Amino acid sequence: QVHVVESGGGLVQPGGSMRLSCEASGSWVTMNLMAWYRQSPGKGRELVARITREGRTNYMEAVEGRFTISRDSARNTVDLQMTSLKPEDTAVYYCNVNAYNWQTGSKDYWGQGTQVTVSS
Repeated sequence: QVHVVESGGGLVQPGGSMRLSCEASGSWVTMNLMAWYRQSPGKGRELVARITREGRTNYMEAVEGRFTISRDSARNTVDLQMTSLKPEDTAVYYCNVNAYNWQTGSKDYWGQGTQVTVSS
């Protein structure tokens, strides 16, 4: 079992910055792909950014150049630095961790979500 906890989030003005953090914990598991998703009212959950153990990253087009994902594999943490925020970035942001255990195989785990509101 992997426990995923997000921190950060809140209210920020358009053009501002915010950092989200996520920590995954579990025994006898290897954290593989780590990612941030978001979901706004009336829309499905969408991938914002992801990062492999080797540090390869992918971003959704809407945040390319504004958001940066990073991870510390030794601490099993993944951060999302968000800059030049726009009202359309308003959403609940979820941390997703793909973890491998030799008994259960590869599974996805989710955090509880953190609200980001971009508004003046």
